[in-house]
Amino acid sequence: MRIQIASYNIHRGFGRDGRYDPERILRVLEEVNADVVALQEVDFLGLDPNQILTWLAAKLGMTAVGGPVRASEAGKYGNALLTRLPIRKVTRRDLSIGDHEPRGALAVDMLCQGTMIHVVTTHLGLWPQERPLQATRLIELFPVHREELTILMGDLNEWQVWGKALRMLRKVFGSPASPATFPAIWPLLALDRIWVSPAQALHSVEAHRSKASLTASDHLPVKAEVWFQAAKNRRSATA
Repeated sequence: MRIQIASYNIHRGFGRDGRYDPERILRVLEEVNADVVALQEVDFLGLDPNQILTWLAAKLGMTAVGGPVRASEAGKYGNALLTRLPIRKVTRRDLSIGDHEPRGALAVDMLCQGTMIHVVTTHLGLWPQERPLQATRLIELFPVHREELTILMGDLNEWQVWGKALRMLRKVFGSPASPATFPAIWPLLALDRIWVSPAQALHSVEAHRSKASLTASDHLPVKAEVWFQAAKNRRSATA
Protein backbone atom coordinates (compact mmCIF):
# COMPACT_ATOMS: atom_id res chain seq x y z
CA MET A 1 0.00 0.00 0.00
CA ARG A 2 1.03 3.57 -0.58
CA ILE A 3 -0.02 6.76 1.14
CA GLN A 4 0.96 10.38 0.67
CA ILE A 5 1.76 12.37 3.80
CA ALA A 6 2.79 15.97 4.43
CA SER A 7 3.70 18.43 7.16
CA TYR A 8 3.10 22.17 6.91
CA ASN A 9 3.66 25.08 9.27
CA ILE A 10 0.88 27.40 8.07
CA HIS A 11 1.97 30.44 10.14
CA ARG A 12 -1.61 30.97 11.36
CA GLY A 13 -2.71 31.65 7.77
CA PHE A 14 -0.42 34.66 7.33
CA GLY A 15 1.69 34.75 4.18
CA ARG A 16 5.15 36.18 3.66
CA ASP A 17 3.49 39.49 2.80
CA GLY A 18 1.90 39.64 6.27
CA ARG A 19 -1.59 39.17 4.83
CA TYR A 20 -4.04 36.71 6.36
CA ASP A 21 -5.31 34.55 3.51
CA PRO A 22 -6.45 30.95 4.22
CA GLU A 23 -7.30 30.54 0.54
CA ARG A 24 -3.58 30.41 -0.21
CA ILE A 25 -3.05 27.65 2.36
CA LEU A 26 -5.92 25.75 0.76
CA ARG A 27 -4.36 26.03 -2.69
CA VAL A 28 -1.06 24.64 -1.42
CA LEU A 29 -2.77 21.71 0.31
CA GLU A 30 -4.71 20.98 -2.88
CA GLU A 31 -1.41 20.87 -4.77
CA VAL A 32 0.18 18.56 -2.21
CA ASN A 33 -2.88 16.26 -2.27
CA ALA A 34 -1.80 14.16 0.71
CA ASP A 35 -3.85 11.53 2.52
CA VAL A 36 -2.60 12.74 5.91
CA VAL A 37 -1.39 16.28 6.66
CA ALA A 38 0.20 17.50 9.89
CA LEU A 39 -0.25 21.23 10.50
CA GLN A 40 1.52 23.56 12.90
CA GLU A 41 0.76 27.12 14.03
CA VAL A 42 -2.99 26.69 13.69
CA ASP A 43 -5.50 29.13 15.19
CA PHE A 44 -8.63 27.47 16.54
CA LEU A 45 -10.44 30.69 17.45
CA GLY A 46 -9.89 34.38 16.94
CA LEU A 47 -8.98 35.84 13.56
CA ASP A 48 -10.90 33.29 11.47
CA PRO A 49 -14.60 33.25 12.44
CA ASN A 50 -15.02 29.92 10.61
CA GLN A 51 -11.91 28.43 12.22
CA ILE A 52 -9.31 27.73 9.58
CA LEU A 53 -8.94 24.04 10.47
CA THR A 54 -12.66 23.26 10.13
CA TRP A 55 -12.82 25.28 6.93
CA LEU A 56 -9.81 23.53 5.38
CA ALA A 57 -11.21 20.11 6.28
CA ALA A 58 -14.56 20.90 4.65
CA LYS A 59 -12.93 22.24 1.49
CA LEU A 60 -10.58 19.25 1.18
CA GLY A 61 -13.09 16.58 2.16
CA MET A 62 -10.94 15.48 5.09
CA THR A 63 -11.40 14.91 8.82
CA ALA A 64 -9.80 17.44 11.16
CA VAL A 65 -8.22 16.74 14.55
CA GLY A 66 -7.08 19.66 16.70
CA GLY A 67 -4.21 19.70 19.16
CA PRO A 68 -4.24 23.15 20.81
CA VAL A 69 -1.34 23.81 23.15
CA ARG A 70 -1.82 27.44 24.12
CA ALA A 71 -4.85 29.50 25.13
CA SER A 72 -5.20 33.27 25.35
CA GLU A 73 -7.88 35.94 25.05
CA ALA A 74 -7.54 35.64 21.26
CA GLY A 75 -8.33 31.91 21.35
CA LYS A 76 -6.44 28.63 21.09
CA TYR A 77 -3.37 27.83 19.02
CA GLY A 78 -1.30 24.76 18.25
CA ASN A 79 -1.00 21.62 16.13
CA ALA A 80 -3.55 19.81 13.99
CA LEU A 81 -4.00 16.94 11.61
CA LEU A 82 -6.10 16.44 8.48
CA THR A 83 -6.78 12.92 7.23
CA ARG A 84 -8.75 10.98 4.66
CA LEU A 85 -8.34 7.78 6.69
CA PRO A 86 -10.69 6.46 9.40
CA ILE A 87 -9.60 7.57 12.88
CA ARG A 88 -9.48 5.07 15.73
CA LYS A 89 -7.74 6.92 18.57
CA VAL A 90 -6.59 10.46 19.39
CA THR A 91 -4.01 11.32 22.08
CA ARG A 92 -2.79 14.77 23.11
CA ARG A 93 0.32 15.20 25.24
CA ASP A 94 2.02 18.21 26.81
CA LEU A 95 5.68 18.78 25.88
CA SER A 96 6.07 22.15 27.58
CA ILE A 97 9.35 22.87 29.38
CA GLY A 98 9.45 25.32 32.29
CA ASP A 99 8.37 28.86 31.46
CA HIS A 100 9.01 28.51 27.73
CA GLU A 101 6.18 28.72 25.21
CA PRO A 102 3.75 25.79 25.62
CA ARG A 103 4.36 22.89 23.23
CA GLY A 104 2.54 19.64 22.63
CA ALA A 105 2.21 16.51 20.54
CA LEU A 106 -0.89 15.20 18.78
CA ALA A 107 -1.03 11.47 18.05
CA VAL A 108 -3.68 9.85 15.88
CA ASP A 109 -4.11 6.14 15.18
CA MET A 110 -5.94 5.47 11.91
CA LEU A 111 -6.78 2.63 9.56
CA CYS A 112 -5.43 2.29 6.05
CA GLN A 113 -6.99 -0.64 4.21
CA GLY A 114 -7.36 -2.57 7.43
CA THR A 115 -3.89 -1.70 8.74
CA MET A 116 -3.38 0.47 11.82
CA ILE A 117 -0.88 3.29 11.43
CA HIS A 118 0.33 5.69 14.10
CA VAL A 119 0.88 9.36 13.25
CA VAL A 120 2.40 11.90 15.65
CA THR A 121 2.76 15.59 14.89
CA THR A 122 4.55 18.20 16.97
CA HIS A 123 6.21 21.61 16.98
CA LEU A 124 9.28 21.70 19.21
CA GLY A 125 10.57 24.70 21.13
CA LEU A 126 12.79 27.54 19.99
CA TRP A 127 15.34 27.20 22.78
CA PRO A 128 18.13 24.62 22.29
CA GLN A 129 17.72 23.36 25.87
CA GLU A 130 14.08 22.46 25.26
CA ARG A 131 14.30 20.29 22.19
CA PRO A 132 16.33 17.35 23.56
CA LEU A 133 13.96 17.12 26.54
CA GLN A 134 10.96 17.24 24.22
CA ALA A 135 12.48 14.60 21.93
CA THR A 136 13.00 12.37 24.98
CA ARG A 137 9.35 12.80 25.97
CA LEU A 138 8.20 11.97 22.45
CA ILE A 139 10.17 8.74 22.45
CA GLU A 140 8.86 7.80 25.90
CA LEU A 141 5.23 8.75 25.24
CA PHE A 142 4.97 7.18 21.79
CA PRO A 143 7.18 4.09 21.70
CA VAL A 144 7.93 2.74 18.24
CA HIS A 145 7.26 -0.93 17.50
CA ARG A 146 9.18 -2.22 14.52
CA GLU A 147 6.31 -4.37 13.28
CA GLU A 148 3.96 -1.35 13.10
CA LEU A 149 4.04 1.75 10.93
CA THR A 150 4.78 4.93 12.89
CA ILE A 151 5.07 8.40 11.36
CA LEU A 152 6.48 11.41 13.21
CA MET A 153 6.30 14.76 11.45
CA GLY A 154 6.26 18.43 12.22
CA ASP A 155 8.32 21.55 12.74
CA LEU A 156 11.26 20.46 14.91
CA ASN A 157 12.82 23.94 14.99
CA GLU A 158 16.26 22.36 14.79
CA TRP A 159 18.65 24.09 12.40
CA GLN A 160 21.84 22.45 13.66
CA VAL A 161 22.52 19.33 11.57
CA TRP A 162 23.92 17.53 14.59
CA GLY A 163 21.52 18.99 17.14
CA LYS A 164 20.96 16.72 20.13
CA ALA A 165 17.22 16.32 19.48
CA LEU A 166 17.89 15.15 15.92
CA ARG A 167 20.56 12.72 17.10
CA MET A 168 18.10 11.17 19.53
CA LEU A 169 15.38 10.77 16.92
CA ARG A 170 17.82 9.32 14.39
CA LYS A 171 18.50 6.46 16.81
CA VAL A 172 14.83 5.51 16.51
CA PHE A 173 13.96 6.49 12.94
CA GLY A 174 17.25 6.52 11.06
CA SER A 175 18.41 9.40 8.88
CA PRO A 176 15.86 10.17 6.17
CA ALA A 177 16.29 12.96 3.63
CA SER A 178 15.63 16.41 5.10
CA PRO A 179 14.98 19.04 2.42
CA ALA A 180 15.23 22.70 3.41
CA THR A 181 11.84 24.33 4.04
CA PHE A 182 12.59 27.67 5.71
CA PRO A 183 12.39 30.47 4.78
CA ALA A 184 9.93 29.66 2.01
CA ILE A 185 11.27 32.15 -0.54
CA TRP A 186 14.87 30.92 -0.21
CA PRO A 187 14.89 27.75 1.92
CA LEU A 188 18.13 27.17 3.80
CA LEU A 189 17.04 25.29 6.94
CA ALA A 190 15.43 21.85 7.26
CA LEU A 191 13.09 22.75 10.12
CA ASP A 192 10.18 20.61 8.94
CA ARG A 193 10.78 16.85 9.08
CA ILE A 194 9.13 13.54 8.28
CA TRP A 195 10.34 10.40 10.06
CA VAL A 196 9.00 6.89 9.44
CA SER A 197 9.53 3.57 11.19
CA PRO A 198 10.35 1.12 9.77
CA ALA A 199 12.74 3.38 7.87
CA GLN A 200 12.46 1.43 4.61
CA ALA A 201 8.77 2.36 4.38
CA LEU A 202 9.74 5.96 3.55
CA HIS A 203 9.96 5.86 -0.23
CA SER A 204 10.54 9.54 -1.01
CA VAL A 205 10.55 12.93 0.72
CA GLU A 206 10.77 16.44 -0.70
CA ALA A 207 9.81 20.06 -0.08
CA HIS A 208 6.81 21.24 -2.08
CA ARG A 209 7.84 24.32 -4.00
CA SER A 210 5.29 26.15 -6.17
CA LYS A 211 4.15 29.68 -6.86
CA ALA A 212 1.49 29.33 -4.18
CA SER A 213 3.75 27.79 -1.54
CA LEU A 214 6.32 30.57 -1.90
CA THR A 215 3.84 33.12 -0.54
CA ALA A 216 1.22 31.25 1.52
CA SER A 217 3.43 30.79 4.64
CA ASP A 218 6.98 31.43 5.80
CA HIS A 219 7.60 27.65 5.57
CA LEU A 220 7.36 25.30 2.61
CA PRO A 221 5.45 22.06 3.16
CA VAL A 222 7.43 18.84 3.25
CA LYS A 223 5.78 15.80 1.67
CA ALA A 224 6.56 12.10 1.43
CA GLU A 225 5.35 8.85 -0.06
CA VAL A 226 5.14 5.87 2.26
CA TRP A 227 5.04 2.26 1.07
CA PHE A 228 4.20 -0.52 3.51
CA GLN A 229 2.80 -4.02 3.73
CA ALA A 230 -0.50 -4.53 5.50
CA ALA A 231 0.38 -8.01 6.69
CA LYS A 232 2.95 -6.67 9.16
CA ASN A 233 0.35 -4.53 10.91
CA ARG A 234 -2.76 -6.69 10.66
CA ARG A 235 -2.47 -7.62 14.35
CA SER A 236 -2.59 -3.95 15.38
CA ALA A 237 -5.77 -3.25 13.43
CA THR A 238 -7.68 -6.13 15.04
CA ALA A 239 -6.30 -5.96 18.58
